[in-house]
Amino acid sequence: MNFSDERNLASYFIIFAVLVITGLVLWNTSLFLQRLKKDETIKTQVWAQSFKALSSSGIDVSNDINDDYLELSRIINSTNNTIPIIITNSEGDFIKNPSGEINIQDTTLNLPEDITEEELPEYLEQMKSENEPIALDLKGTVQYVYYGNSSILQKLKYYPIAIALIIFLLIGVIYFFFTTSKASEQNKLWAGMAKETAHQIGTPLSSLVGWNEILKVENVNPEYIIEIEKDISRLKVITERFSKIGSIPKLEKLDIVAETKNAYTYLQSRSSKLINFSLSLPEEFIPVDLNSQLYSWTIENLVKNAIDAMRGKGDLNVELTQDAKRVFIKITDTGKGVPKSKFTKIFEPGYTSKTRGWGLGLSLAKRIIEDYHSGKIKVLKSEMGKGTTFQITLSKSETSL
Repeated sequence: MNFSDERNLASYFIIFAVLVITGLVLWNTSLFLQRLKKDETIKTQVWAQSFKALSSSGIDVSNDINDDYLELSRIINSTNNTIPIIITNSEGDFIKNPSGEINIQDTTLNLPEDITEEELPEYLEQMKSENEPIALDLKGTVQYVYYGNSSILQKLKYYPIAIALIIFLLIGVIYFFFTTSKASEQNKLWAGMAKETAHQIGTPLSSLVGWNEILKVENVNPEYIIEIEKDISRLKVITERFSKIGSIPKLEKLDIVAETKNAYTYLQSRSSKLINFSLSLPEEFIPVDLNSQLYSWTIENLVKNAIDAMRGKGDLNVELTQDAKRVFIKITDTGKGVPKSKFTKIFEPGYTSKTRGWGLGLSLAKRIIEDYHSGKIKVLKSEMGKGTTFQITLSKSETSL
């Protein structure tokens, strides 16, 4: 098992542990809420039976003030100072005073202070949905005690949701940490490989330069020397490209038209004659902040990708258009096409549909355009069996050369 596998296993274990802990917390919270609700029901039943006992006690309440009745009533109500209660008669009407108005004092207990008489029916309906009423037989008169959830229970019922959100947020943070950590490790790996490649190429390249100078002295055909020098120059460009991976490249205000044409011309002269190249470029100068070597590398990667998709035979068009602030470079082929589900996946490191290759070309192109040039690259359109169009979007320079 390598380090990457161990890290993935650790991340899965942490996420599993978090989910188990979340389940246990939510389960215990649910049990706690059920117990609390049961205790409130029992408390309400005790209050109702005490109220019934008081009403059946035979205490004379005909006077406006009866100290014994008031004291017992105070004691009974003190056993419940959190659970809201509404009492109705057998017809479901609120208890009213002789003038016909609702007697709030005898009808309600522990209701919010801002509840008005007009809001009482709506509040009663809410209680009916929360708990079954308690029926009291008071000297032949039936009354119903409706009760709701206490303010504490009302607040606690949202507690599991809050806990779940916090836990899922934690899982998201863990996932993000491992994902970014993996991406950072991959970036370091690719950068290290690129710099090592540049270093390895440097040694034989220096030797080739020396051998080329010897060939000049040996009166070799000058045309051969010219072609060798072109390839040596090309190797130098490749070496510089790889050496820039992993570091911030220097951008210069360059003509995007000329840079695109140079990259296109180089590939056209070295590609199969079965590829019908076409180029559509504006004639005016368009300044863009570019790194020439990395930009040409991107164009080459896209063009080579298109040639591979066409299996070395077909039509390939490079077109450059613009608006007031941006330029658009479109590379269109007549190859096998890309499924819509793969439009973003093909830019991931290691993804390839070919039997050979490491799947780094489009990934490098994306990094060069988006990370180094603050642009955008995407599959603009594709149709299976008919071809694909890639589009690069870059911002124009604010000032010209």
